Amino acid sequence: MGLPRFILDRQGDIAALCQRHHARRLDLFGSAVRADFSPERSDLDFVVDLSEDQPPGKYAEDFFALKDGLETMFSRPVDLLTDASVVNPYLRQRINAERMTVYGT
Repeated sequence: MGLPRFILDRQGDIAALCQRHHARRLDLFGSAVRADFSPERSDLDFVVDLSEDQPPGKYAEDFFALKDGLETMFSRPVDLLTDASVVNPYLRQRINAERMTVYGT
């Protein structure tokens, strides 16, 4: 299974949002990449790699602006994680098994 159509249809907008907020990579995981996704109920789960070459405070500002932008774009809640924030080995294993790159390399 590849990226869902609703993500592919917005890739240009996603790329612009990621560039604006200094994201080097954005990956989708969770129900949106599995058959159990529900357009009526499911949230979206992303892992982001943000550039750390920014002034103090800008990293957090970009993180939350990206989260808000994704929620607005898709009209649904977004769970946004960073790789560094995932310390639970079971969650990390699940993310790594499911993740699909939406933006970046």
